[in-house]
Amino acid sequence: MDSDTTIEDLKAHIKKFNADRDWDQFHNAKDLAIAISTEAAEVLEHFIYKSNDEVEAIFKGNKKVEIEDEVADVFWAVLMLCEKYDIDLSDSLRKKMGKTAKKYPIEKAKGSNKKYNEL
Repeated sequence: MDSDTTIEDLKAHIKKFNADRDWDQFHNAKDLAIAISTEAAEVLEHFIYKSNDEVEAIFKGNKKVEIEDEVADVFWAVLMLCEKYDIDLSDSLRKKMGKTAKKYPIEKAKGSNKKYNEL
């Protein structure tokens, strides 16, 4: 469960899992970045050419498990990259959110979807 597990726990679990199988040899930065992109594309595959209603129905049906698997693959690759290259994911996310908050302050961002409505 998300509320019971830390990112550190997950990184340690993945590190041991990969070490037990001698898979670390295949996990360099380039290949992990490719894996993240490839697995993210597999998430997208479930949504191509679907309406919003069809997408919502996916999450109420049997296909949700397939999407969960693909999302887990993305997360796994992200965690491997972070573990191997000593990236503190929580700290990185907080820093990025701070940068994004400065770039898109609430008063400028909230309710600013006019340009999409004009298309």
